[in-house]
Amino acid sequence: MKHGPIALLDDQSPVVCVATDSHVAEKLASNLQEIRARAAQVVVIATEGSEALAELADDILWVPSTSPLLQPVLAVIPLQLLAYHIAQRRGLDVDQPRNLAKTVTVE
Repeated sequence: MKHGPIALLDDQSPVVCVATDSHVAEKLASNLQEIRARAAQVVVIATEGSEALAELADDILWVPSTSPLLQPVLAVIPLQLLAYHIAQRRGLDVDQPRNLAKTVTVE
């Protein structure tokens, strides 16, 4: 978030943060404070029980606590649902994403 990306944030910027338990949790909390200082809306995907992160978020999606190796698997589920609902609201066809053929067929 340093330098360029943080300078782009304002009150119209939504920021989605995956904040499952990790060794960089303190740094992540610091970044969330900087994002909040710029009035951006913060959506956090966090491990259940991370109350400190809940205070820094406008909205929070909880995932169950599990092994650190499995946390990304659990965190991707709400991200997929978020992407799905955003696409629906924008009127996009979620069953036929753009440029899928290019991505799948190019070697």
